[in-house]
Order: sequence, then structure tokens, then C-alpha cells
Amino acid sequence: MHKVLVIGTGPAGLTAATYLARASLSPVVIEGLEPGGQLTTTTEVENFPGFPEGIMGPELMDNMRKQAERFGAEFRNGWVEAVDFSKRPFQVTLEGGERLESETVILSTGASARYLGIPGEQENVGRGVSTCATCDGFFFRGKKLLVVGGGDSAMEEANFLTRFATEVTIVHRRGELRASKIMQDRAKANEKIRWALNRTPLEVVTEDGGKVKGLKVRNNTGDQEQLLEADGVFVAIGHTPNTKFLGGAVATDEHGYIVVKPGTTETNVPGVFACGDVQDTRYRQAITAAGSGCMAAMDCEKFLEGSMVHDWSGPTGS
Repeated sequence: MHKVLVIGTGPAGLTAATYLARASLSPVVIEGLEPGGQLTTTTEVENFPGFPEGIMGPELMDNMRKQAERFGAEFRNGWVEAVDFSKRPFQVTLEGGERLESETVILSTGASARYLGIPGEQENVGRGVSTCATCDGFFFRGKKLLVVGGGDSAMEEANFLTRFATEVTIVHRRGELRASKIMQDRAKANEKIRWALNRTPLEVVTEDGGKVKGLKVRNNTGDQEQLLEADGVFVAIGHTPNTKFLGGAVATDEHGYIVVKPGTTETNVPGVFACGDVQDTRYRQAITAAGSGCMAAMDCEKFLEGSMVHDWSGPTGS
């Protein structure tokens, strides 16, 4: 029997684990198939507070893991196959059939960016291919960029990238966009944005030195192939929250994101909390995920201890 199980090890889960461990709640953290979350696939992170010179994504996550371990968090490798939140203690079943029981559970499994699934894409993530304009736009000052997608996210990413790029071209496989009218109007009014509609992406093309050269597409109106030259390709076709394994055990919205009580990390199941991108449809930043991980730990501690207040600052201050 455990007091707390934390499922997921991105910034949210690791922050929650650190707070819980310092509160002597002995959290057990299930790492899953992608320990460290999306930041392990990024290169330099320049917008996480406390690192004026920036820090590599994998290094940041490794540091956060070591910090949680320092205070006694236990890490378990494994993939959660099923959960039972119908009664306490909650049951979590790992691959291979191992079953863990816990008084509380924190869900921090994140959301996975959707990719195009074309040649040259995955091998160039972090080296010219990105799924986050807020994270990587700064690195493309004075460059030409492509944004693939036709929804609100693509319009928002394109507009943001014009702060840095000389030119941003929106690539979409259909002739009509899925974005709301106001987002389309904003993009069309931006003088730096160009359009490549009715183009199906085929391959991310690189030069001999590995630098991204552009995107090979098929013009759907004439069926001919062409190369859209650019220094970077931003894929903006949405995210998929990692909630399938829950099997409906907690309430989610129509897109699969976990619904929490506003201003808290509480789900509709008392004793089950959610933090990070798995419940965040708007910000999806490492720092906001970490902040919500802190919230989840404090909500969880309050649930376990009732009205007793824990001194989170510790004997030596925060």
C-alpha cells in the first residue's frame, strides 16, 4: 500500500514528486515509455527560470529527477495498462500484470504532439523541425519558416513566429482552413505570412550537412511535387493527451484532456489529481506544467492529511 502514486515524469510529475517526497509522503513514480516527457526530445531550453544561459532539455529533466530522488521519491519503470479508481485504495496495473495499490494518484502523463509521419521528420526534431513555436521560435531569427496545419493552433503559431522570421508560409493539404474566422483573418492580415494551400507534405529535406533545407510537397491541384524552401518546419496539427490507458476512470473533455476543478488539480474522483499537459489545453509550457505539479502535490497532501497544514518551506527555507 502506497500513499501516493505519480504516473508520468515530465516537469509536472517530477515537481509533484519532489514536493511529496519533502513532505515525507514517499511517492512512487511510474516512469512510462518516455521518462522525462517531451523535453527529452528538445535541445536547448531558454525560457525555464533559473538558467540564464539556457539548459538542454534532457539535462533539465535529469536534474529534476535527481532532485526528487534526493528527497526519497522511488522510481519504477513500467507502462500503466489499466487503473481502477472505483474505490480506495486505488489500483494501478502495470505491464506484465503487476498491481500497485495507493491511497491517492497523481496523473501527469502529458500530451503528445502529433506528427506528420513523413521521412526526415522525426530524425530532425530539435534540429530544424519543431512542434512548439513558443519554445523554439527565438532560434530562427531572420529565417524563413514553414508552419504545417490548418487549424487555430497553426494560425497562432504562424503569427507568433513572424516576430522572429522574415517570412512564414502556412502549408495545408486542403484548400480551406479549419481555423476559426478570427484566427484566419489575423493570419491573412499579417504581411509576413504566405500561403501554400492544397499541398500535401511528403518529406523534410535536408542538406548534406544535416541542415533543414525545406519541405517536399505534392501540389494536389496538379499532382506535381515541389520543394518549399525554408530553414525550419513547425508542425502544428494538434496534441493528443495521454489518457487512453485510463479507460474513462476520470472525466475528460471531448478531446481526451482530463477535466479538473477550476483553480485546483482535483478530478471528479476524490483522491485522484491531474497536472501538466494532460489537463492543459492552453499553455503547454514546462514552467506551467511544473507549477501545476506543485499544486497537485499540495492538493494531494491536503487530501491525505485533512485540515493539517504542512510547512512546505522545510527547516532551511524554500
